[in-house]
Parts: sequence; C-alpha cells; structure tokens
Amino acid sequence: MRTPILAPVKPTLTAGEAHKKGNHRMKVILNQDVPKLGDAGSIQTVKDGFARNYLIPQGLATEATTGRLKNAEQRLRSIQRKVEREEEAQKSLADRLDGMRIDMTARVGEQGRLYGSITSADVAEKISEKAGQEIDRRKILLDEPIRSTGEHQVTVHLVGKLRPVVTVVVAGEQVEEPVVDADSGLVVDAISDDVSEDESEA
Repeated sequence: MRTPILAPVKPTLTAGEAHKKGNHRMKVILNQDVPKLGDAGSIQTVKDGFARNYLIPQGLATEATTGRLKNAEQRLRSIQRKVEREEEAQKSLADRLDGMRIDMTARVGEQGRLYGSITSADVAEKISEKAGQEIDRRKILLDEPIRSTGEHQVTVHLVGKLRPVVTVVVAGEQVEEPVVDADSGLVVDAISDDVSEDESEA
C-alpha cells in the first residue's frame, strides 16, 4: 500500500509577522476622492504601509477607529439617500445623453495631425448645446484630450451610477502646411512668391 504524500502545512503568521511581511491591512476613511480607490467619505481596506506611509500623512484618509466608523457609516447612508434622489431627478437626462452623437470639427495638417486638441470643456459645451442643459466639464471623463479624428466614446458621469456614453465624431478641416526652409527658417512658398513678383516687374 502506497503511503500518501501530505502537503507541508504552512505556518500561520502572527500579527507582528504579518505586519513585517506587509500582509497587514487596515480600514481607513477617505477624506477626499482618491483615484482608483474610492470617493470621499467611503470606507476602504488597504495595506497598512500604504495607509500609514501615504494616505494618512497626505491627509487623504484617517484611520477607521470604532467611533469614526460609526460616524462614517451614518454619513454614507445620508449621502447614498441624496445620490439616489439625484439619480431619479437626472435619469431622463441620462437617457437623452446615452447614445447621443455630437459632431466636432478640428483643423488638421496634410499628415492628418490635429492642430491643438479637443478638451473636456469643448465636449461639455457641445453636449450642453445639443441637450439643451448645462453639463459641467468635470463630469466629462477624458483620460486625455482628443488629438485625432474619427469616433471617440466619451463617458459622462452625471451622478452615482448614471454614466451615459456619448459618441464624439471629430472631422478634420484640412489646413495647408507651409514648407519651411531648413537653413533660413523662412516659409519657402512666401519666398517663391516674392521672387516671382520681382521677376515679373523686371
């Protein structure tokens, strides 16, 4: 009869050992919105080092003691009720925005490069015009300005779970790019025109 091979039992770490190995976690209450972590007032569980070395010293969060947790949970319930009321009030706007297409024109050169860029403020202005209702530029979720032509999916975070998606269609307006002389730094076309005018007068 073959003797069964038992897997080695991993020793259980004590609280102190876990802390040293970076496995210790703690609850914090966010004082302000922290990207990819949570909104202000929310309760988050994070690594001890991240909380004590970054979040708390930067004033982004406070340690969630029993008393603070109780107060935070009460505030969260109050905020949640307010968000739910706002969601109900803005649902019709979200329905109008979701799937909306807005057309924008941008100047492009011969190589298809966009002159400048289209910002969240530009998108918010266009959406406001078409929707007939003011949209704050801070509600336009753009990781970076639009710098190319074509269709771009842009999310509008109205409130809570209301995140309608708008299609921004950017069309290029061709602009002739001047040819610059490498030595003089002058526009070649302009020089040619001046020369031809002088020759014709002669």
